[in-house]
Amino acid sequence: MSAAHWQALGEHRTLGGHQIFTVVAPAVDEERDEPLLVLHGFPSSSYDFASVLDALRRTRRVLLLDFLGYGLSDKPDQRYTIAEQADLVMAFTADLGVDRLALLSHDMGDTVGGELLARQREGAWPVEITRRVLTNGSIYIEMAQLTAGQQFLLALPDAALPPESALDAATVQAGLAATFSPSASVSDAEVAQQWAMIAHDDGHRMLPRLIRYIEERRRDESRYTGAIESHPSPLHVVWGVDDPIAVVAMTDRLRAAREDASFELLDGVGHYPMIEAPERFARALRPALTSE
Repeated sequence: MSAAHWQALGEHRTLGGHQIFTVVAPAVDEERDEPLLVLHGFPSSSYDFASVLDALRRTRRVLLLDFLGYGLSDKPDQRYTIAEQADLVMAFTADLGVDRLALLSHDMGDTVGGELLARQREGAWPVEITRRVLTNGSIYIEMAQLTAGQQFLLALPDAALPPESALDAATVQAGLAATFSPSASVSDAEVAQQWAMIAHDDGHRMLPRLIRYIEERRRDESRYTGAIESHPSPLHVVWGVDDPIAVVAMTDRLRAAREDASFELLDGVGHYPMIEAPERFARALRPALTSE
């Protein structure tokens, strides 16, 4: 699916005073399961899930959004926080009148999801979370193997890059490709579409601002990961084994913390299972997310 086709599937909603791109995809068959909320990662967008959307929405509505600063949403030159991203998710579900949902998160979306889980347990988000799936993300940040590109961005000031200093398409695309498994076969066209979403409205200039979520994760990991570990909703973990950043050893630590969780490890898959192996990823999700 092209980025243009993806854009045509969604609409912009005014949430938290910003124009946020959202997709509300109806069920393909009879709607039997609760809505599924999908939270994407850095530095990409909800478009990551384009190849698995039809599989996800077979028996349910699927709700996606581009976080502020990402994809087709507004990209203001401001400080970005996990709290504000969580606020936008809460505004999105409130706008839809959704009070019961399943949760699928990836990468930075795991951290936003952790904040939402913490708020839900505190009574600050009046939504029932029925079940959830966690996929590749640096939930134990001290175990993460940050790329040279991530470390470079973190070393920069928390400010927009000047146009003459912004990362170019080749650099960003190479950085994304380096997170895939060597066994994966992702087309150049797919990577180019990812760049189009990142660079939309000069979003690539915001990368040093957007990556500050890693600093928040380091500071507040006990809140985010604590909620991921302890929230009572059933937890299923789907993880690309060849992830060079969120290394597979993280799943061992999570397994020790959450003995009732189920795990499916995908060999020959890296950081982006939904892009690298969409059919395998969808199959791995199905037992945990459907009533069948």
